[in-house]
Amino acid sequence: MIPITVVDVAAAEELVLQVLRSGAIAQGPMVKRFEEEFGKVAGVPHAVAVNNGTTALVASLQVLDLKPGDEVVTSPFTFVATLNAILEAGATARFADISEDDFNIDPDAVAGAVTPATKVLMPVHLYGQMADMGRLVPLAGEHGLAIVEDAAQAVGATFEGKPAGSFGLGCFSLYATKNITTAEGGVITTSDDTLADRLRVLRNQGMRQRYQYEVAGHNYRMTDVHAAIGIPQLEQLATITEARQRNAEALNKGLADITGLRTPQILPGRTHVWHQYTVLVTDDAPVSRDELAAKLTEKGIGNGTYYPKTVFDYDCYRDNPNVVISDVPVAERVARQALSLPVHPKLTDADLDAVVGAVREVLGA
Repeated sequence: MIPITVVDVAAAEELVLQVLRSGAIAQGPMVKRFEEEFGKVAGVPHAVAVNNGTTALVASLQVLDLKPGDEVVTSPFTFVATLNAILEAGATARFADISEDDFNIDPDAVAGAVTPATKVLMPVHLYGQMADMGRLVPLAGEHGLAIVEDAAQAVGATFEGKPAGSFGLGCFSLYATKNITTAEGGVITTSDDTLADRLRVLRNQGMRQRYQYEVAGHNYRMTDVHAAIGIPQLEQLATITEARQRNAEALNKGLADITGLRTPQILPGRTHVWHQYTVLVTDDAPVSRDELAAKLTEKGIGNGTYYPKTVFDYDCYRDNPNVVISDVPVAERVARQALSLPVHPKLTDADLDAVVGAVREVLGA
């Protein structure tokens, strides 16, 4: 089986052992080192490490002091953590449809979704390519909205030369399958000194110093063990990204011009870090998306459906008064058609040929 993803943290062994042997394994100097390096990647002065990507979203919304009834406009085509974080922060989620060109929130749809109660715009930089921040930033400014970037899948991506996580409060996931991982972990990036200070106090039970409580806080801390896993990967980020980009280019070339298959594209002014390589199995394909996925699995080609439904299309959300269900036809269609293929750095040329060959065979190309 050629897997959809491979986790390789072998380079972290020396640093992890250093932390374990020190006897000081909670948040400490290794986390600080990781934050400094991550801030450079995001092009901002502050990176605040937390225990996971969902926490990054929740904490970012919490320091914006949202009140009951305040709305966050986001994408309906995303991992459930995006929606869960909005609800945990006590806000109301409202959705704007996506563009099938980049799978990200459509600025035109955002303009129609904003209401007087909207306080935050939360674009999701899905699969490794950023949303259209050139249009979204002015739109947020026009309506007085804070920007919280769900950049969980987009570490190292850029829009017109500016990195993901530098347009507002940037929220990254460092889960095991992400391009950069600490096994579990997250980071919040910002250029705002005040918000960064509040985030650091919030993540540490509301303490600025021991037993000096300033707010009702939480334990959102990252450990030095987790930071030690991530540091060597940050150092290798350029190499990791280049490998994914090279693999995606090979897949795009090999899968071009197949009836019923739409390959992903990189839009002008953007870089793509290819957390996922996602094709659309369109209605004129000889098989459905699910049939293609099953046949690829039979042939030993790993694949994944990210995501099979719009994020609110589950019983636990349909009747939630804080979830405003919208008409999002593009997201609904993409959810039926999207299929991700292996693009990770461990793929060999033979692996890529096998992926391309299997897809072409199933689709009769």
